Amino acid sequence: MALWRILPRLIQRKEVLLVTGRRVTTTAAASPEAEKRSYGSLKDEDRIFTNLYGRHDWRLKGAMSRGDWYKTKEIILKGHEWILEEVKKSGLRGRGGAGFPTGMKWGFMNKPSHGRPHYLVVNADEGEPGTCKDREIMRHDPHKLVEGCLVAGRSMNARAAYIYIRGEFYNEASNMQVAIREAYEAGLIGKNACGSGYDFDIFMHRGAGAYICGEETALIESLEGKAGKPRLKPPFPADVGVFGCPSTVANVETVAVAPEICRRGGDWFASFGRERNHGTKLFCISGHVNAPCTVEEEMSIPLRELIEKHAGGVRGGWDNLQAIIPGGSSVPLLPKSICDDVMMDFDALVAVNSGLGTAAVIVMDKSADVVDCIARLILFYKHESCGQCTPCREGTGWLTKIMYRFVQGNARPEEIDMIWELSKQIEGHTICALGDAAAWPVQGLVRHFRPELERRMAEYQEAHAQRQEVG
Repeated sequence: MALWRILPRLIQRKEVLLVTGRRVTTTAAASPEAEKRSYGSLKDEDRIFTNLYGRHDWRLKGAMSRGDWYKTKEIILKGHEWILEEVKKSGLRGRGGAGFPTGMKWGFMNKPSHGRPHYLVVNADEGEPGTCKDREIMRHDPHKLVEGCLVAGRSMNARAAYIYIRGEFYNEASNMQVAIREAYEAGLIGKNACGSGYDFDIFMHRGAGAYICGEETALIESLEGKAGKPRLKPPFPADVGVFGCPSTVANVETVAVAPEICRRGGDWFASFGRERNHGTKLFCISGHVNAPCTVEEEMSIPLRELIEKHAGGVRGGWDNLQAIIPGGSSVPLLPKSICDDVMMDFDALVAVNSGLGTAAVIVMDKSADVVDCIARLILFYKHESCGQCTPCREGTGWLTKIMYRFVQGNARPEEIDMIWELSKQIEGHTICALGDAAAWPVQGLVRHFRPELERRMAEYQEAHAQRQEVG
């Protein structure tokens, strides 16, 4: 589940953010010169995830032959400040959906802890509908994540990492456990990790499949053996996290790219993508395309190029496209007119009232019932709500009832504005971002497909009137 989803919008407006008690002024927008070049067509030598499709050996020997664990000892010995500086220089932003600057977030951990140990918590609970990137890393490139835990852990002087993995990921959990065991046996983690003098353990915890446990504080609650319900913030996890100790919750992909950034340098990673949208990214493309896939590409690649180059194009051709959800089920959909030239990065998608989220691209052609698709997503969020906050608990139920009447057309046109207002009463009024995730798909539908909703209502009223005349 994406965290702090509102942050990219604030960052794009260059507002001052308040995070764990620190005031942070965001950087200025990109210069016109930086916008001139094209993006995409990532070269094979620049790919970080070299076994994404499982064509090679995923165990330690195969991973080392592809460059994993190379110079890791040197990276650890350079210290946490050097690692943080490289990550900041790279421009890496969180890959779990929020897009918060990673170097800044990890840096929050280096405050005085009054003797408490620090922990890294890896969010491997990937439950966002349409998202299938982290599971590919854990299944086919698990040592990327194990090494990433060590490097990220060193950046925040963590004592250990806890990998919270979704319960349904049986094969992924099995491969991860084998990779962790291999790393222990080779002396790469544990006591005196990589011979660096730094002690670091990795533990894996299997969840039970609750979507809400993808929210960082709900994940921490579940990790501690309690019901997975989000905590009020502050205190933030960087102050009071797992077991009451300073903790940072980070996405699998975010952690897994850290070693390669340190090996090749932050400037190398920053050479990809537009200003403030740097690096490479895993994109998951599903729905009505000819070849659904997960692919690593450069940030800021045009959406149309991404689909046509890597997913074989839209089924029936680009002109058969109806809408695309660009970042997982919780971001607003976009109609074809916007998809024609929008770029796949945080700022470009925020500018068109959507978001990059987890970069899970869900394609709908003209055969799809777009209203029914959104209604089904809202039913999912109703089912996954933890019930702690009234706006989410009650609001998702109301949204579901209204949306399924919209599917039939059994509603009045003024109810379109009513459901918009309802979504606004949910958005931003809950402890976690699940309320926002439920509200945004509805807002996207109303924003771009109001004529379709009105057409259905008119047809339903006409058919109902005819039945009454016959009756």
